[in-house]
Amino acid sequence: MKSFGGKLAVVTGGGTGMGRALARQLVAEGCDVAMCDVIEENMQKTLSLCQAEAPQGIQISTHVCDVSDEEEVLRFRNEVEEQHARGYINLLFNNAGIGGGGSFIHDTREDWERTYAVCWNGVYYNARAFMPLLLASDEGHMVNTSSVNGFWACLGNQTPHTAYSAAKFAVKGFSEALIIDLKLNAPHVKVSVVMPGHIGTEIAINTGKILGRPDPLDMPDAEIDNMRVRLSRRGTEIEGMTNDEIRQAVKEMGENFRDNATTTAEQAAAIILDGVRNEQWRILIGPDAAALDRVVRSDPELTYDDSFVDRLATDRELNG
Repeated sequence: MKSFGGKLAVVTGGGTGMGRALARQLVAEGCDVAMCDVIEENMQKTLSLCQAEAPQGIQISTHVCDVSDEEEVLRFRNEVEEQHARGYINLLFNNAGIGGGGSFIHDTREDWERTYAVCWNGVYYNARAFMPLLLASDEGHMVNTSSVNGFWACLGNQTPHTAYSAAKFAVKGFSEALIIDLKLNAPHVKVSVVMPGHIGTEIAINTGKILGRPDPLDMPDAEIDNMRVRLSRRGTEIEGMTNDEIRQAVKEMGENFRDNATTTAEQAAAIILDGVRNEQWRILIGPDAAALDRVVRSDPELTYDDSFVDRLATDRELNG
């Protein structure tokens, strides 16, 4: 699929980050887009940007959908069929994701399962729902977003990342397994797995909203002690900080993740679309992802040893 002009793409998590960037770049190339997100306000901002940039005649539809709920995904699929009236789609970007549920020991089961459901079930349900429409196309491509945490299951030796990593490993394995399945049974449909490093998105900010947490600056005093424990486990120096300083620190962490990334969401989307054009089944995004992949592969047995983290700290390519 060398050109996206005249094609129809479905993008989950289109409200912010890579989903928004994918939608904008696709419509700019003449591709019709159906996007979903669980936060309608974010998605409407994406829609406004796309409408301002799209060539005349491009159809863009928005759909509020919680990708962890199969009934909502099926409703989303039905709406896409009705509103775009093609009987097929060409591209499916399973992009939606959140963080949370880092520790299997300390975090709540509700947060853990919610994170896993969005990051894995969201891919699985949409793949199931839209596969018949991909098969009905002349050429199709499914793009599933995993992560570097799909091959390195932590955020370093002080920060567990269990729910997200488990889901992203599942996404990677599912995508790889589809390669032969599609080659044998639907060779006109391709699949890619995307493994981003640190991308400048609002995932940290949106995760709190989706998990039902208050804005960091509105965090009640009763929650501050729990946050102090979480920050301390991550190695953050919090001794002597007031409650308001804790609130501000949490807010700045989300903003810093978005604003100080190795790769922007726009750069990531461009890399993904180039990967689709080149039929790459494995798309690493960012120099940090490429370097981490190389270091993990060099000595898998030491991947979770303290010496591995020390090696990462001194790796020139990984640290720019």
